Amino acid sequence: MTFIMYLILFSFVLGLVAVASNPSPYFAALGLVVVAGMGCGVLVGHGGPFLSLVLFLIYLGGMLVVFAYSAALAAEPYPEGWGSRPVVMYMVVYLVGVILVSGLFWGGWYEFSWGSADELGEFSVFRGDMAGVALMYSLGGWMLIISAWVLLLTLFVVLELTRGLSRGALRAV
Repeated sequence: MTFIMYLILFSFVLGLVAVASNPSPYFAALGLVVVAGMGCGVLVGHGGPFLSLVLFLIYLGGMLVVFAYSAALAAEPYPEGWGSRPVVMYMVVYLVGVILVSGLFWGGWYEFSWGSADELGEFSVFRGDMAGVALMYSLGGWMLIISAWVLLLTLFVVLELTRGLSRGALRAV
């Protein structure tokens, strides 16, 4: 299980580097999908399969739709790929930065410090993620409504910024 978590976390970091280093929105979308999938894999590894499924569906269903609209309206004739020289240089710089920063915190990471939400399952009536879902809908209902409103507002802002006919902020004058 530890090897699988290391593999998921390594893929998570590579996805983050792919999103950060790529100037083209087409290839960065694949990095976003990888990051969302690996983040949900980390949640599954720690005992939250239902919350990871909800996170994955909300993320891919909501934010990537906004990303698809903005990528379709801000099309590039010749997008930069992952093999182009500037993108590879950015990837190398980001990976070296990640390695240096992780070297600072290397002494505090141990295998036995990873625990799941269901470690003490024999003492509880509920699973760890189901109790979190119940709290999210009971006490966090207003936060869900505010989050839905913010996502709708974000959709309108992105569509306004990428609107054509030289009225949007991202179009050339």
